[in-house]
Amino acid sequence: MSSIDPTREQFDAFKALPRDEPIQMLNLIRLNKTANYPEGHPNHGKGMSGLDAYREYGRASAAVFRELGGKQVWAGRPDCVVTGPTDERWDLAFIAEYPNAAAFLAMVVNPDYREHVKHRQAAVEDSRLIRMKPLTPGKGFGE
Repeated sequence: MSSIDPTREQFDAFKALPRDEPIQMLNLIRLNKTANYPEGHPNHGKGMSGLDAYREYGRASAAVFRELGGKQVWAGRPDCVVTGPTDERWDLAFIAEYPNAAAFLAMVVNPDYREHVKHRQAAVEDSRLIRMKPLTPGKGFGE
């Protein structure tokens, strides 16, 4: 079973957490080989790759993301799973930071963003989106 959008229960749990403190969102993305745009979308049937559709999502949604104070603080391309299920493969990994959870919520309900997210939905085969509370790193792991 793939996860592209949050379930109602997951989104309700997110909304129940404090909205007035900074958050970081860990994104793990597995892309479709070919973007899966619905019929009626201008890109339907064009044979775009999942990566191209995801890049279009990034370009199209960038203004809304930045206007709300969002920024990407880390990005990487996973090479292999060292610990964990070996059948989970990720094409992209990144951390997006928001000044607070209210900014993230404002983004996902923004009418322009809701149109842009169709590129993400077409691009993604599976994903994980994990809300994290930023911590100041200590001297060792877990500190």
